[in-house]
Amino acid sequence: METISRISSMLETARELTLEAAQSAAINRTSSTDYTSKTYTLAHIKKLLDSRHEREVLDGMRRVISLMYRSEPSLTFFSAVVKNVASASLEVKKLVYIYLVHHAEAEPDLALLSINAIQKSLTDSNPQVRVMALRTMSGIRVPVISQIVSLAIKRGCGDMSPHVRKAAALAIPKCYRLDPNTLPQLTGYLSTLLGDSQYFVVGPAVAAFLDLCPDELDLIHKPYRSLVKKLADMDEWGQLATLRLLTFYARKCFPRRTQKVKPSAPVAFYDDEKNGQESQDTGEEYEVQVTDPDLELLLRACKPLLQSRNSAVIVSVVRCYLYLASPDYIAEAVGPLVALMRTPQDMQHIALFNIVAVAMRIPKPFAKYTAHFLVHANDPPHIWRLKLEVLTILFPHCGKHWKGVIISELEHFSKGTDPELVRESVRAIGRCAQGDTSTADMCLRILLGQISSLDGNLVSESLTVIRHLIQQDPTSHKSTVLQLVKNLGTTTHPDARATIIWLIGEFAGVEPENNIAPDVLRILIKGFADETEIVKQQIVLLGAKVYLHHLLQNPPKEKPEAPAPTETAEKPTKEYPNEWADNEDEGQENADQSTKEGEGESEQPEAKEEETEDRTTLLWRYILLLARYDTSYDLRDRARLYKNLLETPSSVQLANLLLLAPKPVPHAPSPSETRKDLLIGSATLVVGPEAGYLGLPGYSNLPDWVVPGQEPDPSLRIDETKPDISSTTTTSTAGDRLDRALREHQSTVMPNRNRNGASIGVDPAGKKTLDQWLQEEEEEEETETESESGSEEETDSEEETDSEEESGESGSEEDSEEETDSETEAVNKEARQLLG
Repeated sequence: METISRISSMLETARELTLEAAQSAAINRTSSTDYTSKTYTLAHIKKLLDSRHEREVLDGMRRVISLMYRSEPSLTFFSAVVKNVASASLEVKKLVYIYLVHHAEAEPDLALLSINAIQKSLTDSNPQVRVMALRTMSGIRVPVISQIVSLAIKRGCGDMSPHVRKAAALAIPKCYRLDPNTLPQLTGYLSTLLGDSQYFVVGPAVAAFLDLCPDELDLIHKPYRSLVKKLADMDEWGQLATLRLLTFYARKCFPRRTQKVKPSAPVAFYDDEKNGQESQDTGEEYEVQVTDPDLELLLRACKPLLQSRNSAVIVSVVRCYLYLASPDYIAEAVGPLVALMRTPQDMQHIALFNIVAVAMRIPKPFAKYTAHFLVHANDPPHIWRLKLEVLTILFPHCGKHWKGVIISELEHFSKGTDPELVRESVRAIGRCAQGDTSTADMCLRILLGQISSLDGNLVSESLTVIRHLIQQDPTSHKSTVLQLVKNLGTTTHPDARATIIWLIGEFAGVEPENNIAPDVLRILIKGFADETEIVKQQIVLLGAKVYLHHLLQNPPKEKPEAPAPTETAEKPTKEYPNEWADNEDEGQENADQSTKEGEGESEQPEAKEEETEDRTTLLWRYILLLARYDTSYDLRDRARLYKNLLETPSSVQLANLLLLAPKPVPHAPSPSETRKDLLIGSATLVVGPEAGYLGLPGYSNLPDWVVPGQEPDPSLRIDETKPDISSTTTTSTAGDRLDRALREHQSTVMPNRNRNGASIGVDPAGKKTLDQWLQEEEEEEETETESESGSEEETDSEEETDSEEESGESGSEEDSEEETDSETEAVNKEARQLLG
């Protein structure tokens, strides 16, 4: 009978295996569409879900999940699926939980029918079932069950399986979203999970803490050291959350202290040099940053994370070093950060933004990695822009060789065909010259050689950069301005011509005897009508500056007698004529008449000066007439403003302040200067100013350092690992145990005292090692053999001890130690005789 039953069970097992194999083969042959809609109807799927056989229920659940993930209607199976929530099959239970999480919010009343079965699964012996039940209960977004979820989390926090505790940590934020009133309960659960002994439980607990109560740093004091020690073992997501939390914690709990230190003097080799160095002053004191021991523990724990395969973890470590540590730590993190340049372009783009932000603060450690930032031919625009910016930041800190390489690269790209690349390359050359003034002449020569180019964009950008370089040291660039004037006739780009004319006006009054501005103005007026508006504005401005210099050099002279009203109305004044002269003969007659009215006989050079003065005045009037009938109202308004300023002598000084005031030296900032204060490793840093004033949602900058004296008590950061117990169980030796037992015995038993007050048989320091115990045992054995020899030796020893006592009062400390040893031996002998 047993044989028949065994054979029948084997046949049944073989049948089930055959059916499963056939079913899996059919699934592989048919497509996903045939698997659901064509082969089986909705009624047939319901029939499978209502079956008593687990294999058919599993088949029906697979088809329902397939419909659900293809966004086809699957809500009609809700009641049939809920009935299988108590299935004994683990695979069926997984699929049912997936379906419930996806559709429970649409059918909250039916979803409540499955809560009892899920609660029973929380007490299942299989930890995987408990994890799924807890995850499903927190994922069902029905606010009515928030307290039930809270109780389930409480049970999960005390579960023996770390996987269940991890699921409880992940369920805490979900419960808070269901009902924010459960925050006090969830905070207590978090305090328990943050001190968990398993690293993969602590990571989700830290993430939940940042989501619920990131400002409640009192919960972090106790598990702080435990979190730091588990940091290297966490997964990437846990490391990111923990690094972010500890960075904020360090700013609020570790004050920034400095200590004044004197520079150490060089070590002397000879004695006479030592005496001389003692008298010399070592120098002025300088401040050194003092790092808190707990902060130093965090910085050392972060160092292994620089080898992480996750780029976000590396950036988080760099952020921790940048905002918390000294520059020495940054130097160690620069290499792994630059290694992210070998990642795909999307990650490389984000890495470059963080590299720029770090290099703007501490550029020197990046200098040896300059070769990694050279522009490649296949780099997209958003990559080569950031590379050019990094090169310009590192340029002042590079050696001569790399400076030449960078300038050559920028010169090559400035002659390319891409207008954007040309523009950025020329601007980068200007920033290099601005960052390192020793290379300004070389950069200026390169830019002057590009003025004759046929590319208008290149010429315009080059002249703009040249103008910035000239303004930094105007007196040493007189010849440069003359060279620009020579190219004025061949330059056709409006911006380039306007820049050259503006520079001529700035240098108009530097050397009055070698002033070329009036001649340039006379040439430009001939083609005034054909110029663009921006060039016309600069021509009018140049004319106003030339005329102002003329007035300052030749101020109007006061006449002794005021002319008659009729004469002033008919004749124009010499300094400020009101009408345009008809011809050169009338101008000559006015000049001769003015010379006759002067004192005595005038010389010929003075007449020539008055002729030039009149020509400058006539030139200015002609410019005003040209601007008066121009079509641009902006140009007409400018000309009217300059005319009113220069028309009366009382406003000449005001015009001098407005037109000839010293211009500030232009500073071309780095394109990412506006992102300098943003937190590295954040999405707001990548988005930039487009993210708004407050950044993207969820962005928060680092808090300021805590004020010294207001930080929490360091004793709150208790290490929960209990190193004493673990050390005794793992690394303690028999000698250590004997020493500990001796200390306990001394604390409970009063030692004997001799006549001098010293303890007998006990080390004066109160501690004995294993060697001392063994030595005493040998001495005791020797005393026993001596006691057997006779009473004569005892008396002799007593006499010796007496003599030693007399001599010990005037002897050294060594004699007193020998005396105490001899006394203890005598006392031991007497005790043995009495007991014998």
